Amino acid sequence: MEDLDIGSVLQNCRSARNISLRQLAEMTGMTASMLSQIERNLVNPSINTLKLISMALDVPMYKFFLSEEEDRDLVVRRDARITLGRPETEDIVYELLTANVSGDIEFCMMHVPGKNDSHNVETMHHGEEVAYVVKGRITVYVNDVPYELEEGDSVLIPPESLHRWKNDGDEECDVLFAITPPSF
Repeated sequence: MEDLDIGSVLQNCRSARNISLRQLAEMTGMTASMLSQIERNLVNPSINTLKLISMALDVPMYKFFLSEEEDRDLVVRRDARITLGRPETEDIVYELLTANVSGDIEFCMMHVPGKNDSHNVETMHHGEEVAYVVKGRITVYVNDVPYELEEGDSVLIPPESLHRWKNDGDEECDVLFAITPPSF
């Protein structure tokens, strides 16, 4: 297994957002000294530390574990997609359709089994999201307003809008969506 360069990824993400070490320290509750050591690969951060940093920088945590070669790929093969999940929605599966999240947009497929929902966990993104129902029927609640969507329908979820998904049907629903900027 090749060595990870978490420090460079952290430094690049922080610089791209024009955030100083001191600002990131305030955002995470860590010291600037500790963050500097992580950026110089002198300290290996824990998963919890990376989670705090990724949330503060609004970057997906798995980005810290990609090699430069993996992050540069342009094509994503059907059998090589990164599968994402969230603990609060363990039955709902997200497949990353973009090769990386270093650009300005993220493209995913969400699979929601029948009789399943996001367990009343509302999500919010800093950017906007567009979702397109590929298969099935689903209800999306945007700021507590329900929108019934069928195959072929799409919805714009504005920035900073609380939203959640619910599949009342018996069949799985597949939803294709794009988010800008990337949030996973």
